[in-house]
Amino acid sequence: MKNIFGLILILLFSSASLLAQKNELLVKSSENGLYLDHKVAPKESYYSLGRLYNLHPKTLAAFNKLDMNKGLNIDQKIRIPLTDTNFTQNGNSGTPVLYRVGENEGLLTVSKKNNNVTLAKLRQWNGLSSDQLKKDAKLIIGFLISKEMKAVTIAGAPVKEEVPVITAEKKEPVVVTATEDITKKEEKKIAEAEEKSEKKEVKKEEKKETIPPVVKDIRKPSIEGQGYFKTHFEQQVKVMPVSKEETVTSGIFKPTSGWEDAKYYLLMDKVQPGTIIKLINPSNNKAVFAKVLGEMAGIRQNQGYNIRISNAAAAALEITEQDKFIIKTQY
Repeated sequence: MKNIFGLILILLFSSASLLAQKNELLVKSSENGLYLDHKVAPKESYYSLGRLYNLHPKTLAAFNKLDMNKGLNIDQKIRIPLTDTNFTQNGNSGTPVLYRVGENEGLLTVSKKNNNVTLAKLRQWNGLSSDQLKKDAKLIIGFLISKEMKAVTIAGAPVKEEVPVITAEKKEPVVVTATEDITKKEEKKIAEAEEKSEKKEVKKEEKKETIPPVVKDIRKPSIEGQGYFKTHFEQQVKVMPVSKEETVTSGIFKPTSGWEDAKYYLLMDKVQPGTIIKLINPSNNKAVFAKVLGEMAGIRQNQGYNIRISNAAAAALEITEQDKFIIKTQY
C-alpha cells in the first residue's frame, strides 16, 4: 500500500514539473525581433491566442506569414511576437519571460541579445550579485503583459533610470489614460503648471534682457527628428506592412510629454492601443511617429474629429491651428 501511495506522489510531482516547464515563457530571437514559441492545443484559434498573449489576431497571422482564414492545426508551432503591446522591460511585474544562458555568456551578452535591457534591471529581477553566469541558467529579461496569464511581482522597488533634464526645472509628467480624453479639469491643471513654469523662466531671463512672452503649444520639441517611436514603427512594419493611408480631421490634446523626449501620442478609434501611426502634415510634408493610447468613441468633446494628437506632435509638424486641421495617417 505504501509503495502504491509513493508511486502516486511521484507521478503527481512529475506531472506538476512537466506542467511548470510547459508554462515557462522562453524567449527566442529572429531578424524581426524577440518572440515566444507556442504549440497549438485543441480548440485554440488566432483569437484565443490573441487574448492569451495580448496581441491582435492579424498581428499573429502576419508575423507567422499565415492565412487567418485557414485556421490552426493541433500541435502546430506558432511564433508569438513580443511587442510594445504585450511585452515590457520596465517595472517589475507581469508574467516573466526567460532567457536560457548559452556557453561563455555573461550578463552583458544577455543584455545585448534582449533589446539591450539594462544590466541593473537584470541584476534586480534575478537577484544577481555577479555578472558571471552559468550555462543553461534561466534569467528574467522582461515581462509578458496578459490578463490571461498569472502575473508575479519581483520583490524590491523597480529600477529607475536617470533621464537627462534639458530645462532648468523638472516637471511632473501628466499621465493620459488610454481610454479618456483630456477633461476641462485636467486642461486647467496643465495650463496652470505650464503658466507657473513659464513665469519662472521669464523671471530668470529678465535679469539679462527683455524677451517676448512664450506662446503656448507653439514650442518646438527639443529633440529633432521624427520622434522616439520611429524605430518602433520600422519594427512594426516588418511584422505588419503598411496597409492603410487616410486623410482625417484631427484635434489636439495636451499632455506635457513629448517636448523633451519626443514621445508623441494620439487617440484613434478601431486601432489596437500601442500601434504606431505615421502622421504627416499635408501642407509641408513633415512627418512624426505617434503611439495610439486608446479610443475616442463615446466622449462628447470628440464629436467631429477622427483623431486627436498630442500638442508636442502638432508642434513638431508645425501645425498652428488649435481647433481642427487635416492630417494624413499611415499604418
